[in-house]
Amino acid sequence: MSHTRFDALLVVSFGGPERREDVIPFLENVLRGRNVPRERMLAVAEHYYHFDGKSPINEQNRELIRELTANLTGNGIELPVYWGNRNWHPLIAETLQKMHADGVRHAAVFVTSAYGSYSGCRQYREDVARALEASGITDMVVEKLPHFCLSDAYTVVMAERVRSGYEEVTTTAPLVFTAHSIPIAMAESSPYVQHLEQSCRNVAEAVGCTDWSLAYQSRSGPPTQPWLEPDILERLRELHEAGAKEVVVCPIGFCSDHMEVLYDLDTEAAALCKELQMKMVRTGTAGSHPVFIDMIRRQILEGSTTPILEHCSAGCCPAPQRTSSATAPSRRST
Repeated sequence: MSHTRFDALLVVSFGGPERREDVIPFLENVLRGRNVPRERMLAVAEHYYHFDGKSPINEQNRELIRELTANLTGNGIELPVYWGNRNWHPLIAETLQKMHADGVRHAAVFVTSAYGSYSGCRQYREDVARALEASGITDMVVEKLPHFCLSDAYTVVMAERVRSGYEEVTTTAPLVFTAHSIPIAMAESSPYVQHLEQSCRNVAEAVGCTDWSLAYQSRSGPPTQPWLEPDILERLRELHEAGAKEVVVCPIGFCSDHMEVLYDLDTEAAALCKELQMKMVRTGTAGSHPVFIDMIRRQILEGSTTPILEHCSAGCCPAPQRTSSATAPSRRST
């Protein structure tokens, strides 16, 4: 029987609605404390209603936990796996209270966000710390597992997804990686872009592709606020104008097929490609790939964690300076 220094693993994610009735309460949670017009919230709600109000993220987290639990057990590791979300049930505070009642006093945290940024890393740390404080828990040590976007395992998984995508097109089709756009001010205070560019480069080299680029999707906020570009739709139009008849799109910035992937790629980008008469193949995400699951187990055993309120590395992911302009909700990992 293998042992770790942890009593449990907490999987932390964004959360998402599971039925139409959940959509507005969920978005109100996302927007709490932010001065966003209700009209903008209702516009985002329509994306969820397009799928009858159900985001895939919760079920995909359940699958991740099932596979991870089986992997741990199969390798002789007795470690309970818990799950808590930032914006929808099960909420982080609820889960931490259950963990504490179960006797957990030293937990590792795996966040379903691969890249360094405030909203994808630092904010999750703050969420857990705030939930501990709100729950009155003072005798539980919580440590976060490291970023994995540049790991060999993540490269192997995403390279396999891209190779599968190329089975449906010619080898000369351009490859476009996508990730969630964020405000430039936030990007400049984090390793987000550097992480993404290196991760894309690693995967492209692994599959032998030289015609690749990185585009962004799912931006929100007023047009006057600069966000990372180019947008995926803009990039697809550029490829069409350059004569491309096929394209492979890899949502490398997402761990699983979240709402952004279903709506912004499988719906909007697919519709544009159909209009342009350009074949689009969207690759899979890491999901519950066995190599991805095994990577998490190895991270737990290696124990290269950091206390929940520390930075992953010096200067990583400070809180951004927010503008006073109202912004629409980001649908990151929903």
